[in-house]
Amino acid sequence: MAASNYRDYFKVLGLERNATSASIKRAFRKLARKHHPDVNPGNSQAEEQFKEINEAYEVLSDPEKRRRYEQFGQYWNQASGSGSNGSVNTEFDFGGYGNFDDFVNDLLGRFGGARGSSGFSGGFASSQGFPRNEPRSTLNLDAETTLQISFAEAFHGTTRTLSVNEERVQIQIPKGMKPGVRLRLKGKGNLQPGTGRRGDLYLNLSMKPHSIWRLEDDKLIANLPVSIDELALGAVITVMTPDGKAQLNIPSGTSPGKSLRLKGKGWPLEEGRGDLIFSLNMILPDHWSDEELLLFKQLQKIRFNDPRKSWLKSASL
Repeated sequence: MAASNYRDYFKVLGLERNATSASIKRAFRKLARKHHPDVNPGNSQAEEQFKEINEAYEVLSDPEKRRRYEQFGQYWNQASGSGSNGSVNTEFDFGGYGNFDDFVNDLLGRFGGARGSSGFSGGFASSQGFPRNEPRSTLNLDAETTLQISFAEAFHGTTRTLSVNEERVQIQIPKGMKPGVRLRLKGKGNLQPGTGRRGDLYLNLSMKPHSIWRLEDDKLIANLPVSIDELALGAVITVMTPDGKAQLNIPSGTSPGKSLRLKGKGWPLEEGRGDLIFSLNMILPDHWSDEELLLFKQLQKIRFNDPRKSWLKSASL
């Protein structure tokens, strides 16, 4: 990581440097919920903050990565090389280098990074006659692709096998995944020839639409066909849920379009399940029987309510 891109992971999570593992986890959960792309659709700033929060948590929640980060700062990720005694060699003679870029590149090389990948650009004039370096750009080895899964796979979770750079990679997708989630496969991106360096692979999840169910925030919603008598008289009907069949009570006098809820029967969440929402959709038959029409005629004669009474008053100009 270049010094110009250095981020204090403790500050990113709003923590002191002596933070415990439990406090790191709590801070991450709180900030991840706040800046998650699903909560902030179209907000590129929130998306960048979400990535930064994930990166900070990945380092600070791992004892070995945290130890290297606290010891080497912005060079923590390169500090994996060791001397003959098993400790990292941090002794450098800066006077032996022609310019600052050479010093940084050698430092990164000792820590396991590739030369020329420091991210520093430009050079310093050398009193020893070294030429001024040309600007360099950091090589990005990360790769990104979109993975489409079915509604059922997103709900129940699934395992997928992908072919990445002629390598078979197995991916575990947890249950309750939502479209727009970005998964990171560390060390499965593009390979830099001659150095062994490899980037990460990012998978952007998309979900095929379902013919019945749709997901809105944490709610699983479906339009439920009902008859006119079920709305008028009330009924206990059998409905299908992700867990199988269930009973739904429709109160008498329910209006078309009203929503009824089954709590805890919906989408899998981090803690428990969301709600299942049925939007009642009154279905009228294409043809009525003679008996049904006779009953409607009787109802027409005795009906007390005028459905347009208040509407006529409001519509007059």
